[in-house]
Amino acid sequence: MALVNEHFLKLPGSYLFSDIAKKVNTFRITHPKQEVIRLGIGDVTRPLPPVCIEAMHKAVEEMADAQTFRGYGPEQGYDFLIEAIIKHDYLPRGIHFSPTEIFVNDGAKSDTGNIGDILRHDNSVGVTDPIYPVYIDSNVMCGRAGVLEENGQWSNVTYMPCTAENNFIPEIPDKRIDIVYLCYPNNPTGTTLTKSELKKWVDYALANDTLILFDAAYEAFIREDDVPHSIYEIKGAKKCAIEFRSFSKTAGFTGVRCGYTVVPKELTAATLEGERIPLNKLWNRRQCTKFNGTSYITQRAAEAIYTPEGQRQIKETTDYYMNNARTMKQGLEAAGLKVYGGVNAPYIWLKTPDGTGSWRFFEQMLYEANVVGTPGVGFGPSGEGYIRLTAFGKHEDCVEAMKRIRKWLK
Repeated sequence: MALVNEHFLKLPGSYLFSDIAKKVNTFRITHPKQEVIRLGIGDVTRPLPPVCIEAMHKAVEEMADAQTFRGYGPEQGYDFLIEAIIKHDYLPRGIHFSPTEIFVNDGAKSDTGNIGDILRHDNSVGVTDPIYPVYIDSNVMCGRAGVLEENGQWSNVTYMPCTAENNFIPEIPDKRIDIVYLCYPNNPTGTTLTKSELKKWVDYALANDTLILFDAAYEAFIREDDVPHSIYEIKGAKKCAIEFRSFSKTAGFTGVRCGYTVVPKELTAATLEGERIPLNKLWNRRQCTKFNGTSYITQRAAEAIYTPEGQRQIKETTDYYMNNARTMKQGLEAAGLKVYGGVNAPYIWLKTPDGTGSWRFFEQMLYEANVVGTPGVGFGPSGEGYIRLTAFGKHEDCVEAMKRIRKWLK
């Protein structure tokens, strides 16, 4: 008799965004004439940059010729993309990596969920709250999170609240934690840490032998100078941090799937006997066993964004979304609402008025304004009383949504 992994049974019955989809579908069935504007799930709407399309077409033609056909590629990624990543994403910031420290993947979500494969199941975990659900759920699946308590928190997870009261800056723990997840610019709050604030975390990690898992998927949207694009801008971070990057929002690759993970060679973790093991070596072994690599066609498309024309085109796209964010932020503030984020990230973190619960406000906004957001409580207990809105829609939809919300609230 095959036995299930009982840790999966601890997970809530469905994924947050599945619950949202069901509620929206119910509304559409019962209100077929109402046009719904979706500002909830963070999927992009702008097409792929032309340079990526051209590169993919060329790569497809190569696959059609026996002389240039490519079969299995390296699990870690092709050299041409890895070299472009190092040259353009890190060297300009004075950060040096060897090609074997970069691992190309099929998106940051996969690697942030899978990185736990190389870490013991009984490591302690710390997360900012609210938080991207994958961080928690992947730890539940392997038994690292403990059990779900009545307050909505997992018993073996340390929660570090990020609220308006502390300016969304998580407090450094007063105890030692083995693994800490940080995501900046933050999903869902859209807020950031300055270099001095991030340095406090690196210093904590170095002092406590803590591993930081740093999700920098939204770094391309940063507009302010004092906000770091990479944790490796902080001295010593190579000894304590793994960084995750994504082309999903930067270049519209949500349907193409490509990103990368940085695992520095000097980063180590310990065995029970105290032996220090390089995590780069373990992650490489894991990928070679469980991952077939990202397709050649996709990686050629990713490489193209690092050309001068590619850089111009992706800036045009990120500027478009950040203009949406600015429009939404201004519109919501004009309606008398308290709004956070939207300056260095394509997310708006909206405080619900009069203490209305997240799900209650979600349903009111859906049924009375026909606008879809994401209930903040779905990202963790500290998200209660907030709604996340994304700036990835069409500009005209963002404008119309703000009009509807202002009219509704009047």
